[in-house]
Amino acid sequence: MNRIETMRERLANLDPVSIDIVDESHKHAGHAGAKDGGGHYLLRIVAPAFAGKTTMARHRMIYSVLGEMMKRDIHALNIQAKTPEEV
Repeated sequence: MNRIETMRERLANLDPVSIDIVDESHKHAGHAGAKDGGGHYLLRIVAPAFAGKTTMARHRMIYSVLGEMMKRDIHALNIQAKTPEEV
């Protein structure tokens, strides 16, 4: 399973309405994180679970379900987390 598939599987725990993950690692070639193997990703996720949560709380929820991937597989994650009402 590749990284994006693994990310999707873990993010499914948030019961999202939609998930869009874009690998932007090619934009960071030569960057220290890229040299170490960590990818750069753009995540757009819409989930009712984000209702009433601050941006920071939403990001913490995402980091929590991604777990050790944040230390090993993901160097940078640009997060756009919204509720269905915010879309």
